[in-house]
Amino acid sequence: MNLLKIKEILKTVESVNFQLPNGNLVPEHFHVTEVGIITKNFIDCGGTVRNETVVNFQLWNANDVDHKLKPQKLLNIIELSERKLGIGNFEIEVEYQAQTIGKYDLEFNGLNFELLNKHTACLAQDQCGIPKEKQKINVVDTIEASCCTPGGNCC
Repeated sequence: MNLLKIKEILKTVESVNFQLPNGNLVPEHFHVTEVGIITKNFIDCGGTVRNETVVNFQLWNANDVDHKLKPQKLLNIIELSERKLGIGNFEIEVEYQAQTIGKYDLEFNGLNFELLNKHTACLAQDQCGIPKEKQKINVVDTIEASCCTPGGNCC
């Protein structure tokens, strides 16, 4: 989800709830402690120089259980960060404390913002000797497709 999309959603919802990959909700008294822009410049294992830019939200739980972030308040925080930091319409990455700081992609399921697990990947598989995954086929389908059917005019 990009920044423009979350702003559109925040204008239509009555509450802000973040759901973890295991289905549990982030406690409703969470804070958004940071909204920022992160640019990662790196070289992949194939020697290609790359850069990635994301908008970063950091969620944090405090002891103030009476706190409840309203959609308009989060929208105000986002708009302030756009003005002060010059943040553009990049994809959003969410940080949330688990055993260590977890980084998540973000989607909306119509009710909650879903934190989706991120995964590592080789960006230069063709140069690393990693074999491409072979396409799996159903042998029965292949046999049926290669056989003539009555009236098919293939024989």
